[in-house]
Amino acid sequence: MRIRPIAESDLEGLRVLARETGVGFTSLPDNTEFLAAKIATAVSAFNGETPEESRLYFFVLEDEVEGKLAGCCAIESQVGREIPFYHYRVGTLAHSSVQLDLHRTIDTLFLSSDHTGDAEVASLFLRAEYRGGDRRHERNGALLSMMRWLFMAEFRQTFPDKVLAEMRGLFDADGRSPFWECLGSHFFPLDFSEADRLTGLGQKSFIGELMPKFPIYTPFLSEEARACIGQVHDDTRPALAMLKKEGLRWEGFIDIFDGGPTVEAYIDDVRGVRLSRPCRVEIKAGELEQTPRPRWLAANTTMADFRAAWVGRGPDAEGVLTLSEAEAERLEVSAGDTLRILDTDEEA
Repeated sequence: MRIRPIAESDLEGLRVLARETGVGFTSLPDNTEFLAAKIATAVSAFNGETPEESRLYFFVLEDEVEGKLAGCCAIESQVGREIPFYHYRVGTLAHSSVQLDLHRTIDTLFLSSDHTGDAEVASLFLRAEYRGGDRRHERNGALLSMMRWLFMAEFRQTFPDKVLAEMRGLFDADGRSPFWECLGSHFFPLDFSEADRLTGLGQKSFIGELMPKFPIYTPFLSEEARACIGQVHDDTRPALAMLKKEGLRWEGFIDIFDGGPTVEAYIDDVRGVRLSRPCRVEIKAGELEQTPRPRWLAANTTMADFRAAWVGRGPDAEGVLTLSEAEAERLEVSAGDTLRILDTDEEA
């Protein structure tokens, strides 16, 4: 199992992933033309043909044994530069009456574009058959999530100060969003799936055109809708837990459609960025010692041919990492090259 940049030949494999993502996964709609354009945009980004602030780095998790895509993830270098990036900011308004000796605080939702210019980690999806199971699939989700920090650390100069991640919100068994039904549906003459589809296709101007510009008082929402604010879909909980471990936190911003939380951090404070470090590669034939479980994450230092994977051991006291021939081939490195590595069990 290894991470690599998406390629034009991955279109059909990406369509398979898009069909499996489910409701609320706005960044990967099942639309061939859109996915082909996304791949072309990513290829240009990895080749350095796109301005740094406009790059979409899209990665796939490749099963080398089966020859198919097991998952995907992405990094948006800066959001909101070309298309507005909207959230609701959860706030509080205080009201008081001296005459009645009453003081009330009321939660509100403000339409916001506060994250304009921040980086975003997005589109993380792992196919069900690759979640756990045999040892070869152990920690595939962690590989997808954490390799992005190695990439950002290695190419730190191409990213801004902050990074965010949007989390999928709550849906019922029928794929219905209580938050949308209570709020968004009143301003958009669309059902959730259609609004979700348009957003995924990048057609977001209708949000700013149709959403109310004044604060929304949450007591006017149904109890079911209020319970969605800042809460995540069950399938998203593992991803949220990994992001929290890296230091991303909810600061009161939610998705305007499903109410899911947006977590954020300063990039230099993210655990995987701070603790990752370079090391020199040596290669040894034959069997090498392996850790009992995947622990050491390694990535090469090239952008266009970026590769990341688990390796079976850490570096020695001199900072040299010995790889097996198979590991070196998977990461596309030779003896004397440099890798960026991360001990995922190291305390921050």
